[in-house]
Amino acid sequence: MRRIYKIPLLFTLSFILILANFMKATELNQLKAFLSEPRKVVITTHKGPDGDAMGSSLALYNYLLKKGHSVHVITPNDYPSFLKWMKGDEDVIEYCFNEEKANKITESAELIFCLDFNNLSRIDAYAPIVESSKALKVLIDHHQQPDTFDFNFSDTSACSTAQLIFEFLELIDDTDVIDQDIAECLYAGIMTDTGNFRFNSVSSKTHQVVSFLIEKGARNDWVYDKIHDNNSVNRLKLLGYCLSEKLEVLSYLGVAIITLTQEELQRFNFKKGDTEGVVNYALSIEGVDVAAFMVERDGIIKISFRSKGDISVNQLARDHFNGGGHINAAGGVASTMEEAITTFKRTIPNYINN
Repeated sequence: MRRIYKIPLLFTLSFILILANFMKATELNQLKAFLSEPRKVVITTHKGPDGDAMGSSLALYNYLLKKGHSVHVITPNDYPSFLKWMKGDEDVIEYCFNEEKANKITESAELIFCLDFNNLSRIDAYAPIVESSKALKVLIDHHQQPDTFDFNFSDTSACSTAQLIFEFLELIDDTDVIDQDIAECLYAGIMTDTGNFRFNSVSSKTHQVVSFLIEKGARNDWVYDKIHDNNSVNRLKLLGYCLSEKLEVLSYLGVAIITLTQEELQRFNFKKGDTEGVVNYALSIEGVDVAAFMVERDGIIKISFRSKGDISVNQLARDHFNGGGHINAAGGVASTMEEAITTFKRTIPNYINN
């Protein structure tokens, strides 16, 4: 069986670095031993799950099922329909609609995997249930400044949590279990969180992993079509409206802003996922190095930030918008649209000039 990495008897420097960044060898052995017999496992991910969240969660779900465990995926809320083709989607429990069932499952769990987030506040109303659970909690994530869990698998240099799931399976020497369904879940997670492989988080390792997944049966063109070539007419009209009517470019700063109110969303019969990727259009403008997309939903302003180079929108989001993420991609919130716009315009020069 071909593998992307073959670990030699004498550890290479690269493997030592993987272990140092990803987890301690003792932790790896402890978790591997714990999973050597059937366990009750819960997998959860952040509110408003994206492609990486669902791809990594369902890939791990299908893997653990094949290993004989009792597994449930519990998300804080719903996610876009263009992600609902992955194997196991029909079994996902959305906490906001099934609190009693989710609570009962979580209370009896022996192990909880927390994927694609690093602070329990990111799972919203489900957080107190997870926090109070006696289950071992395992973090697998690539965002900056993680909290401490029972087992921490964190690598902020990784392009996606889906890639870290693959590396986890690699470290426990179990990539042979990956089949087409698992491979396509992982491919979806990597593809979406790298902007179709164009972000600077993509490494040679990423391409090696993707090559392996394709060899395992992942249909790269089919996955792309399922996610990107699945637009409704209303979604395209909303995108056109954003670009023609709601785009503001501050050329002197190299900054672009798009804003949408709740009323504007309703005008286009908004469905979850319809604004996915809008911020990237703003960032694609010539001369723009920072983009912000601000949308009114659920009584608050949700903000997506993107940047190029060494401009840290992660730090901006942490400092002023109760958020965070990565250097070039982050999210935050504000109470009102006026507050969001004013604060962003007032503070962004400090991060560009630094």
